[in-house]
Amino acid sequence: MSKKSQKKSSKAPSGGPTAKKKTLKARASTQAKSATTQRIPARKSTGTLAKAGSHKAASKQLNSSKSSSAPVTAKAGLADGQKAPAFRLPRDGGDVVTLADYAGQKLVLFFYPRADTPGCTREAIDFTRLAGAFAAAGTAVLGISADPLKAQEKFRDKHALGVPLISDEQHEMLEAYGAWGEKSMYGKSFFGILRTTILVGADGKVARIWRNVRVDGHADAVLEAARSL
Repeated sequence: MSKKSQKKSSKAPSGGPTAKKKTLKARASTQAKSATTQRIPARKSTGTLAKAGSHKAASKQLNSSKSSSAPVTAKAGLADGQKAPAFRLPRDGGDVVTLADYAGQKLVLFFYPRADTPGCTREAIDFTRLAGAFAAAGTAVLGISADPLKAQEKFRDKHALGVPLISDEQHEMLEAYGAWGEKSMYGKSFFGILRTTILVGADGKVARIWRNVRVDGHADAVLEAARSL
């Protein structure tokens, strides 16, 4: 055999190590491209879900803020001369009280924030002290708060109160008479009972309104107004 023939025969065949390396390299490149192609949709899908999640969270937060906000008081602008809003609510002792029960006579409604607290106690005691004078002036007196009946009855018994106490836990009457609204304490705002007194005339119309009441001397001032009505 010649030297040229020996050189040709010494070359690696097409199925040798070099060809195998090229084949493996080509496969690796193909797999890398395939993996890249598969990852792209995954990233888009994740981004889409993230956006959907953010929109859903924003919507939930908006709905939550709406539901947690206090309702607008339709009768917040109650003024002298307007017809007194009707009500039907339970009172201490288990009876039910309505505005119609006092038709043809004057009526004082004093709204207090909470039973058996210092200011509310002084106010209720003052109206009890003057109950006979109010009766002589043809005027009934009712105290109203959002306390449950048990709390009202405990309040009554503890301080020997002589005026009926109404329980308005759902704020129906409080809102109707404008005695429910925004308050602030220690730099924080919240919704609650605004200390308010309403004098209703024998004709069923609002004769006088006291808002942001200061307890000292208040019951006496209301009595004078009732006498002059």
